[in-house]
Amino acid sequence: MDLDKARDFLRNHHHAVLLTRHRDGRPQMSPVTVGVDDEGYLVISTRETAAKFRNLLRDPDVAICAFTDQFFGEWIQVEGRAEVIALPEAMDHLVAYYRRISGEHPDWDDYRAAMVRDRRVIVRVTPVKAGPDKHG
Repeated sequence: MDLDKARDFLRNHHHAVLLTRHRDGRPQMSPVTVGVDDEGYLVISTRETAAKFRNLLRDPDVAICAFTDQFFGEWIQVEGRAEVIALPEAMDHLVAYYRRISGEHPDWDDYRAAMVRDRRVIVRVTPVKAGPDKHG
């Protein structure tokens, strides 16, 4: 699948499962909300306290399986390399992430305070491969 086609799917379908790896290589999967930023990176918000955060710092290779709200039906898998952007640099990215997926927040000051309180980061994934190319 073409990476631009995968990005188009993710601009409209935000429910996904993120795969990272534990230190011993076992898979660690997390339900996430994924978007696409203006530069074409796949973006996810998480907390510094999450297992996926620690896993990404050690091994940035990830896979994302995204699907429609109906769950069964069209879906994609994207593989890529992640980078983590922490606060305070992450704040503008977190605001843009929210806007792309949910629209305007009713209280941006409250949102920003929650991002700091929750120790939120942005995970920015450079996609390198997407599929499936065939359904069967």
